[in-house]
Amino acid sequence: MIKALILHATAASLLTAHADQSYDLVVYGGTSAGVISAVQAKKMGKSVAIVGPDKHLGGLTSGGLGWTDTGNKAVIGGLARDFYHRIWKEYQKDETWTVQKKSEYGGKGQGTPAIDGKNRTMWIFEPRIAEKVYEDYVREFKIPVYRDEWLDRVHGVTKEGGNIVSITMLSGKTYTGKMFIDATYEGDLMAAAGIDYHVGREGREVYGEEWNGVQTTVLHHRHHFGAVPKPISPYMIPGDPNSGVLPRISAEHPGNRHEGDKKVQAYCYRMCLTNDPKNRIPFSEPEGYDPGQYELLGRIYEAGWEETYDKFDPIPNHKTDTNNHGPMSTDNIGFNYAYPEASYKHRREILKEHQTYQKGWLWFHCTDPRVPKDIQEKFKTWGLPKDEFTDNGHWPHQIYVREARRMIGKFVMTENQLLQREETPDAVGMGSYTIDSHNTQRYITPEGYVQNEGDIGVKCPPYQIAYGSLVPKKEQCENLLVTICVSSSHIAFGSIRMEPVFMILGQSAGTAAAIAIDDASAVQDVPYDGLRAQLEKDGQVLDYSSPPRKTSSRRIDSKALDGVVIDDAQAKATGYWKWSTANAPFIGSGYRHDDNKADGMATFTFQTTLPKSGTYEVQFGYTPDANRATNVPATIESTIGTTVVTVNERKSPPIDSAFVSLGEYKFSEKAPATVTITNRQTDGYVVVDAVRFLAKD
Repeated sequence: MIKALILHATAASLLTAHADQSYDLVVYGGTSAGVISAVQAKKMGKSVAIVGPDKHLGGLTSGGLGWTDTGNKAVIGGLARDFYHRIWKEYQKDETWTVQKKSEYGGKGQGTPAIDGKNRTMWIFEPRIAEKVYEDYVREFKIPVYRDEWLDRVHGVTKEGGNIVSITMLSGKTYTGKMFIDATYEGDLMAAAGIDYHVGREGREVYGEEWNGVQTTVLHHRHHFGAVPKPISPYMIPGDPNSGVLPRISAEHPGNRHEGDKKVQAYCYRMCLTNDPKNRIPFSEPEGYDPGQYELLGRIYEAGWEETYDKFDPIPNHKTDTNNHGPMSTDNIGFNYAYPEASYKHRREILKEHQTYQKGWLWFHCTDPRVPKDIQEKFKTWGLPKDEFTDNGHWPHQIYVREARRMIGKFVMTENQLLQREETPDAVGMGSYTIDSHNTQRYITPEGYVQNEGDIGVKCPPYQIAYGSLVPKKEQCENLLVTICVSSSHIAFGSIRMEPVFMILGQSAGTAAAIAIDDASAVQDVPYDGLRAQLEKDGQVLDYSSPPRKTSSRRIDSKALDGVVIDDAQAKATGYWKWSTANAPFIGSGYRHDDNKADGMATFTFQTTLPKSGTYEVQFGYTPDANRATNVPATIESTIGTTVVTVNERKSPPIDSAFVSLGEYKFSEKAPATVTITNRQTDGYVVVDAVRFLAKD
């Protein structure tokens, strides 16, 4: 079918009105992933074009996110690392430093220096410099770019035999290709091609995850109202529900913990600001400004909040990449739910509302008397830079679409791969950033206070990303790859969604597309050995080993243990549990603890069918500490009935430094062997890690 499709595409190129509109590969979207995928395909000898609604190349990387969210930089290779090398080269030029000397800049990034002279990379940069690098790429590799071209999402995808032949824009222009890549933040081409996708948060049971779904009771970062010195009333008249609810607070029930919903984590513009008087445009009152929209912000300051500037992250030339920070910051919580699937007109309305909100947030800080005087005076020293986004009123041209559609493809990445509970097949790149979801809704608690929900941060080791997450199910399309709206659960996408990862996946998609063209095969049938060999040849990092101290002395591989071992990742949890690696050694990727709630609502059930009937020693694994409970109840269900054993988790486990014996019991191969741990009336943190059954006869 693919061979016939390629012949059709070749014939179509002879009939098209503009010969330069037929290519081996058509990339829809001029994002960072789009540019890199096009460069890779061109390096492999393919004709390629970038088509899309973008007027500026680079997406969010050139749209304000200059303080790169990198994670472990060792897993960033190939063209993604080349991008940061080119950034470094730009900042070796004296003329790049317009208002600051290079010698005066000592910027820091994600825990490391912004400039890595040894490896000739620079991780922190201005938007205009990032855009220059992307424009240099397309000029150097002679890649045509068709800008301000919007896919006709109703009739614009022509398919034959289930495969894309061409895509047509609202302008009427048609682009024919043998292969296509969707490199948009929204996944518009993917959706128009009839590919399965999901919007919102899955319930945790869908993929057997811990951190998916609604996250009421989870308070992470300091983006929540638990960080404010005193609770805030959500009502127009404080304490009076009959007076009405303040703007930007939902009166709807937030949903139950771990339930799925259709809500999307908040968006914002990653503002580039400057405090250089010669380059600064002072903030002004935006059209449509309504100070009443920020009544909640006024109450937050009156309650004692003062940590406004924690995310004014510095980039060169006295500028910032300004991100969300605080209970009511630049994230426009709850106003983007419709965006992923909205019409172009409706999206423009949503973008306008976000701009009005964020510019109004700035103006409120400059003018409202409830803002502390020192914060207000400092705000007045900042403004928009004259030399950034010069054709867009000096405002970023790209909103931070943290999440939109996500494909349901050949393989779905979940937190279980990221936390290394399950293996990842056919790796084509790596990620490592914290699993990070911003707030999704602002609601009213049962106690009558305002609270944000959805903010999550779970650390993870470097992890592999599967090739199957870039391709649809074969029966839906054989010549499309997706580089941003990849096949992933909501919570896994919280880490995958970083710009360096999008460039990594862009290179891998471009490579796969070129191989599929050469082999006249479906993208799902690209031989992995050949794909991996090409990726490694081009510098892509596909494997990463932590230092020995972290793998051997901290982590115990359950597969290396005798007996039948059930890790916490394989057990069934109810109630509230947190994942951790703070204490060691532990089995698998980490362990869980109940956060010292002692509410009797948290249980862990380890259940298995043993290979043969007989007597087994039952062992329970945990990590000890002085803050642990001394009275953890462990219930063993065997052929002789139910037995409860109390475990003192302040004592070090005597067996392999990981397990304590719960005794010997008889089990039948015809009935499940079960051990249940609870936190009922416990006197400290309850930790669960694993249960082991050792045959004794």
